[in-house]
Amino acid sequence: MKRAIFRRHGSPQEVIELIDEADPLPGFGQVRIRNKVMTINPADLLSIEGRYGAAPITLPATPGVGAYGIVDAVGEGVSHLSVGDAVLPVGGSLWADTVVVNERLAPKAPPGADPEQAAMMRANPGTAHLMLGDLIDLHDGDWIVQNAANSNVGRMVIRFAREMGLHTVNIVRRADVKAALEADGADVVIVDDGTIDLTAAIRDAAPTPPRLALDAVGGRATGQLAAALADGGTVAVYGLLSGDENSVAARDLVFRGIKLRGFWLAEWYQSATPQQMKDLHAFLGEKLAEGVIHTDVDARYPLSRIKEAVAHAARAGRNGKIILTGEPDA
Repeated sequence: MKRAIFRRHGSPQEVIELIDEADPLPGFGQVRIRNKVMTINPADLLSIEGRYGAAPITLPATPGVGAYGIVDAVGEGVSHLSVGDAVLPVGGSLWADTVVVNERLAPKAPPGADPEQAAMMRANPGTAHLMLGDLIDLHDGDWIVQNAANSNVGRMVIRFAREMGLHTVNIVRRADVKAALEADGADVVIVDDGTIDLTAAIRDAAPTPPRLALDAVGGRATGQLAAALADGGTVAVYGLLSGDENSVAARDLVFRGIKLRGFWLAEWYQSATPQQMKDLHAFLGEKLAEGVIHTDVDARYPLSRIKEAVAHAARAGRNGKIILTGEPDA
């Protein structure tokens, strides 16, 4: 089998490498999966760089949080999966053509789903759905605001919010993505070139102040979102694209009751019940079938070209995801 690893933190293109290992065998309650599609997400690149906010990882390490694969071996005690089942492995370290995971962490892929779209179904759309549904009690007609709105999470937020009767203010850096976001259902798109008063622009755009802000950027952007919220509003931080620590003014926290909290899908999976995971995957499968969940792909690379793939994923101005494919003999 082939597996991507990094032995030290640094530029993904420089430190990522591919190694050959013997095929692993599944233990009790485990299944072996031949990955056909693997996703590259911003969190993967940040982890390689050593800038991801999670606890320090043990090196060498393998990135990867999204994949689609086929079960090719099962261990004793496995009761819900069989050889030949298409699954979406959970748990990280998925940039490998072969992985072994606990049966509980290998939910079945939606029947008949496109492998690429299924591989991308869980991480970003799941994050968007849970942030809209689990963080605060939103009502029909409420406004929310988000930055990095052209990301996959951002576009899923727009589509899900529209179905929920919510209105969105969406902050982007590039004017050329505005039409695509409006086609998704965005009510307002603000192009922030770094020279505008972003808080004032958000306040001017929404008839009523937003009650929820979704922050993928961090740094001073967190404070700009917080200042634009209604009193008692919530800022949910789920990314750190700026690489800077979140900053919120004391007046917003102390005198206006703004709440600051984080969201991490990996942590949700660690604490979720089997029924909660089943409900989430059922919702995502339904939306995938309806076409609400659909992610553009900018390029595909075989796992053997991992260095080229991560270099492409790190480029600014992409119009879709970069995905990895398993080797033909995997």
